[in-house]
Amino acid sequence: MLAPSSPRKFKIFSAVAAIALVTLGIVFFSISNKQQAPDVTFVNLKGEKISSQSLRGKVVMVNFWATSCETCVAEMPHMIETYNKYNKQGLEFVAVAMDGDPPNYVVNYTETRKLPFDVALDLQGKLAKAFGDVKMTPTTFVIDKHGNILKRYLGQPSFPELHQLLDKALAAA
Repeated sequence: MLAPSSPRKFKIFSAVAAIALVTLGIVFFSISNKQQAPDVTFVNLKGEKISSQSLRGKVVMVNFWATSCETCVAEMPHMIETYNKYNKQGLEFVAVAMDGDPPNYVVNYTETRKLPFDVALDLQGKLAKAFGDVKMTPTTFVIDKHGNILKRYLGQPSFPELHQLLDKALAAA
């Protein structure tokens, strides 16, 4: 490595080297510190089991919601549009009805709104607990093809931002 020839050049060189090391450290930390989605099994309204392991290789959205949640109800048409837009590219979607939501309300909502994705009941709250003790609805997780949580949205997401994230995640190897 060449040493700078003057004290001023040395200070500039040192500052650039320090910035480069800090940047590399941040990149390494963010890559190595990805949070894995929990290893869970969803049971959809048809009684079919969907394990998180079976979803590997696909981008997945897990949306915790409730029929009594106004924001959840307001965002659901956008969630349906998002699913319909990206499903053929490999997006899977599981809407998890929270433990306080009466199952008959969830079934009625799912059927009358013709939700095109899997809907699961979390009757004991085990799924919410596994995802970091979710208490607020809606809460949506975007999970990459390797099972890493890319983003957690509290409340209704910005759908243009969500779509950009999905475009990137679906294009990734």
